[in-house]
Amino acid sequence: MSTTIIAPIEWVETVGQLALPAKADERLQALMDRNNEGMLSDVERTDLEALVEMSERLSLVRAEALHLLGQKP
Repeated sequence: MSTTIIAPIEWVETVGQLALPAKADERLQALMDRNNEGMLSDVERTDLEALVEMSERLSLVRAEALHLLGQKP
């Protein structure tokens, strides 16, 4: 199903700039480092999985917005 939605270009540009908040990104980086060192606890592994999923979803939304704007990620 394909639907066209009219949206202000400023909104699409804002979506194209979405990113994890700084503290969440720092936490993600720290957890990835600990994971590479084999030092994650079960709770940290759960946190890492959630942050990775959120980061991936944001990347997909950003990529789609940038595609609509005719830009490359």
